[in-house]
Amino acid sequence: MCSSIIFSPKDHYFGRNLDLEINFGQQVIITPRDYVFKFRDMPEIDHHYAMVGIALNAGGYTLYFDAANEKGLGMGDLNYPDNAIYYDVKEGKDNIASFEFIPWILSQAATVEEAKKLLAKINITKKNFSDKMHVSPLHWIIADKTGASIVVETDADGMHVYDNPVGCLTNNPQFPKQLFNLNNYQDVSPAMPKNNFSSKINMDGYSSGLGSRNLPGCMDAESRFVRVAFNKFNAPVADTEEENIDTYFHILHSAEQQKGLDRVGPDSFEYTIYSDGTNLDKGIFYYTTCTDKQIKVVDMNKEDLDSKDLITFDMLTKTCFNYQN
Repeated sequence: MCSSIIFSPKDHYFGRNLDLEINFGQQVIITPRDYVFKFRDMPEIDHHYAMVGIALNAGGYTLYFDAANEKGLGMGDLNYPDNAIYYDVKEGKDNIASFEFIPWILSQAATVEEAKKLLAKINITKKNFSDKMHVSPLHWIIADKTGASIVVETDADGMHVYDNPVGCLTNNPQFPKQLFNLNNYQDVSPAMPKNNFSSKINMDGYSSGLGSRNLPGCMDAESRFVRVAFNKFNAPVADTEEENIDTYFHILHSAEQQKGLDRVGPDSFEYTIYSDGTNLDKGIFYYTTCTDKQIKVVDMNKEDLDSKDLITFDMLTKTCFNYQN
């Protein structure tokens, strides 16, 4: 399970919560312009846009969960079980394995519109990364620094590319059903509700926040989609980067999963391992972790982006306490 947003108060912030029951030891990884991306069925790319995000370093190959490139295009993969279908290699198509999809797009596209042109030629193949690392059922959100966003899903009837008017994505069901479900929450508001029940009854506004009483608070994907969309659309716009990134993380954290609330096995719980976001206008990457909510910052512009070698940062997870006496 995961939740992803693009938040555009002034600059544009793109990222996600990663919700899993297993921590894979992922890192913040900057892939510079001259790192060589190798693909199973396509020619290698030895010069491309630099990118930053969170990934597994699998023997020098970056398996990105999410990333953004230097041009301001971001992309993330989210769990899509029982729906995602990948295909055999097809002649005449750009055959890309699911684990290659993020670097393929972010290497070459600067905008959502450029990504759409690449998507028109792509066939997502069902090749595993290795014998021990099999394909995961995924769908993807792509967004750029104009605030535009799309969702990519590969179902039994083929690939679908949807414009994303809410700038959010979670998991199941299919994206059109997630959008349609928002119709059930037209009465949800940050304002106090009006008495539409009956003019013959005097209703008592006994508590602030009654306008959002019907906002779902569950851990399931459909509930998180509604909740994170509502919070995003009603979030305040501030004047500073610090205030806006703080608001951004409050939005993501409103959809996070705490340990103990989503049992996926006898002694196993899914939880939010990290939350992250990139300022797509500036190339600055931010993240928090389950055990450390202090916001950490990695500025890709401070590194040698013309290098051939991956630049890695271990994620800081130790809880920080600021003692005042």
